[in-house]
Amino acid sequence: MNKYTHRKTVISAIIICIYCIYAIRLFYMQVLDDSFQVKAMLNSQRIATQYPARGLVFDRNGNLLVENQPAYDLMVIPRQVKPFDTTELVRILGIEKETLVKSLKKCRRYSPYKASILISQITANKYAVLQEKLYKYSGFFMQTRTLRKYNVSHSADVFGYIGEVSQAQIDRDSTYTMGDYIGISGLERTYEKILRGTKGEKILLVDNYNRIKGSYKDGEYDKPAVVGQNITTTLDINLQEYAYKLMKNKRGGIVAIEPSTGEILLKVSSPGYDPQLMVGLERGKNFRKLNSDPNTPLIDRTVSGCYPPGSTFKTLQALYGLKKGLVTPETCFECFGKSRTYIGSSPMGCHNHASPLNLYQAIQQSCNPYFVNVWRRILEDQKYKNVRDAYIDWREFICSFGLGSRICPDFTNENSGSVPSPSLYDHKFRTKDWRWSYITSLSIGQGELELTPLQITNMACALANRGYYMTPHIVRPLQGIDHQITKHTIDCDSKYFDIVIEGMAMAATGGTARGAAIDSVIFCGKTGTAQNPHGEDHSIFMAFAPKDNPRIAIGIYIENGGFGAQYAVPIGGLIMEKYLKGKISPRKKAIEERMINANLLSPEKPRQEKTANTPGSTEKKQ
Repeated sequence: MNKYTHRKTVISAIIICIYCIYAIRLFYMQVLDDSFQVKAMLNSQRIATQYPARGLVFDRNGNLLVENQPAYDLMVIPRQVKPFDTTELVRILGIEKETLVKSLKKCRRYSPYKASILISQITANKYAVLQEKLYKYSGFFMQTRTLRKYNVSHSADVFGYIGEVSQAQIDRDSTYTMGDYIGISGLERTYEKILRGTKGEKILLVDNYNRIKGSYKDGEYDKPAVVGQNITTTLDINLQEYAYKLMKNKRGGIVAIEPSTGEILLKVSSPGYDPQLMVGLERGKNFRKLNSDPNTPLIDRTVSGCYPPGSTFKTLQALYGLKKGLVTPETCFECFGKSRTYIGSSPMGCHNHASPLNLYQAIQQSCNPYFVNVWRRILEDQKYKNVRDAYIDWREFICSFGLGSRICPDFTNENSGSVPSPSLYDHKFRTKDWRWSYITSLSIGQGELELTPLQITNMACALANRGYYMTPHIVRPLQGIDHQITKHTIDCDSKYFDIVIEGMAMAATGGTARGAAIDSVIFCGKTGTAQNPHGEDHSIFMAFAPKDNPRIAIGIYIENGGFGAQYAVPIGGLIMEKYLKGKISPRKKAIEERMINANLLSPEKPRQEKTANTPGSTEKKQ
């Protein structure tokens, strides 16, 4: 064999391999790799995302609460960007140079070929100036979209706000891209998929100056955007505005519900803020300001704030005692007022009133010792092996009112509250053989028991309906919503509810709730005062009206408001009267003015010596 034959074979193999590599590379570049095609297309075409208008929001009477307004985004395709005058651009936009540079780097990291938002929510005035000079900035173009416009300056806790999607949200839902907006809180978040609509696409032809020359193939490949679905809330916006007026300069929450339907008529968390503050270029600065406010306006106190219900909870204690046959309407217990009353070895104070009292009078006067006696009978019931077993049965009954669980499907930030489990006390007392006297504070709605204002109102609904409540909701049913409004029945005879309701009616006429009286309307109410170690006590009120066929149930919680009758009762009475009669009677105008002008956000005054409603102490008034 010729010695060169082997070399020839090797060289031929090498040449063939080189040809194969080139062939594979060419195949990849021409068939598989579309980057050159993309580059070519980007030089002549632009894919403009068509953002749909978000769905509108209405109140129960058809008033438009949330709509849309035009806004503009400055878009960039990083690969097409050429050196430009940054000084002029930041001057037009009214931003810092560092902000522009940082945003441009972010867009490059996202994709050098895809368009992404450089600066969002540009006003119409800035848009007009920028549009004239945009030919100077290669790779930049404007995109039209809509932003929220809130037609009321309150109820931010209801509506929530929208913001730019995070990378984590994009990873979870591929329908979003960088720069898209998404509901962050409130109804905007809960009903994001309903409100957002479906994005469309428009392919545009552009010249070498990035100016639009028309649609590609007359829009043959364009996809139209689908606007978001409108939602109708159950709110009465006029009543909502009135409640906010009454809650000015106060911390707390108010919820009013139509008992027969579960529709939320008003929902007020105070202090609140103007939802429009979270729209536009200043939203970041505004958020930081709100977040640092010591009055915490970003907290939704109606569904997230957990508080001891105080004496409003006595109504459920009475119900359970009646159901179990442990008390009757005629059952009497003595109370020695401020002198303290001993139940076993446990002392309990109260305010001065007639004694002894039956069940009706105990609800009317909100007598602490009476309900401690009831509590003792509940937990020492001989039907059960021990106190712990009796407590488990009691807790099951209490939870059937929706306490200790989330009850409204419209708010993702709802807190379940707390009806303490027996295991909590097992751990606390280091034994399962604990006694009724260890948890006496629960008898009057204090201790480890915590409810939201929504749950307190729902408790009033169950009483008003004589044994059931409808799922509380603030959005009327519509297509695409997966939750149902259901009836929740309490395992307790309606005759026992009638007894408790009669006591609440007596409280409204000649008891602790009489300050909420409404001309020619019989209502039922129960006050409460919750101890606060950090300042004045909290003022609480729960009521419904009218007594028969009730149209409104309300729960009010005012932080540092003192006794229930000081602020919660008159505010509750005014709201119920406003809803039922459409106006406030002349005789209550002075009360109305006093409530509107009251300021509970001022620096705390030195606490007056007072009596508390815990074991071993007394309570001035409920």
